[in-house]
Amino acid sequence: MAQAFQATVGDSEFDRDSAVTRRDAGVYDIEFSADWTIFGAVNGGYLLAVLGRALADALPHSDPFTISAHYLTATLPGPAVVRTEVVRTGRTLSTGQASLFQYDEQGTEIERMRVLASYGDLAALPDDVHTTAVPPDMPPIDQCFGRQDAPPPAPGARPVSDPPAIAERLMIKLDPATLGWALGQPSGKGEMRAWFGLADGRDPDPFSLLLAVDALPPTAFELGVKGWVPTVELTVHVRALPAPGPVRVSITTRNLAGGYLEEDAEVWDSADRLVAQSRQLARVRLG
Repeated sequence: MAQAFQATVGDSEFDRDSAVTRRDAGVYDIEFSADWTIFGAVNGGYLLAVLGRALADALPHSDPFTISAHYLTATLPGPAVVRTEVVRTGRTLSTGQASLFQYDEQGTEIERMRVLASYGDLAALPDDVHTTAVPPDMPPIDQCFGRQDAPPPAPGARPVSDPPAIAERLMIKLDPATLGWALGQPSGKGEMRAWFGLADGRDPDPFSLLLAVDALPPTAFELGVKGWVPTVELTVHVRALPAPGPVRVSITTRNLAGGYLEEDAEVWDSADRLVAQSRQLARVRLG
């Protein structure tokens, strides 16, 4: 019998919209809402969370430690199928892969995305930390700016009205130092920093961290690029269970060449712990 599976901490909009329904062993169904789209395509971080939930059901461990996704074609709102495969299971780590499929108008199956991931138990990790990483230097949340705080765009600036549908589901407060693009004055530094959470106040968990690393405006905007920046490949390392409250996300790009750029992200929780890291390769499409 098919059954809904949710590896969540509560019943929020994100939980409901990323829940998969188990049809058979290793096979899951989901209906993608247009509420999680950017330029008509479903957001890549949200998709990673969906496949991450399916793998949490298929594997004996519940928490993603590392998850790598290749985005093959744009995922559209509508029905989809996730197929998982257990690659290896062990005492502390298990590895699996998952693919996301949709159907075109002729009924032909199209693979949208493929993931390879290793899962474990984040709560069982030791507390020792030896790091040179430091939290991002950014203002308090009440001194940062969300879409509702945006002034009228200056002449020549990228319009900030009519935000993508996903923006309604998220709480993003951007560091003013990374907002030059919205005022027509990109810094050229390739940096983006923000406080991040879900709009309904749901506390973070490992699956919302998969969304957080791909939810901010592209760093390409601060490089003066105004076009779409679709993800080609995204790898996320989840390092710890996040403490309650908004997280801070810092993303940097050092190299834009040949029409591709990398984005390196760090996610810090309210306890000043580095709870997730990621790197993605994205394609710059002008216009």
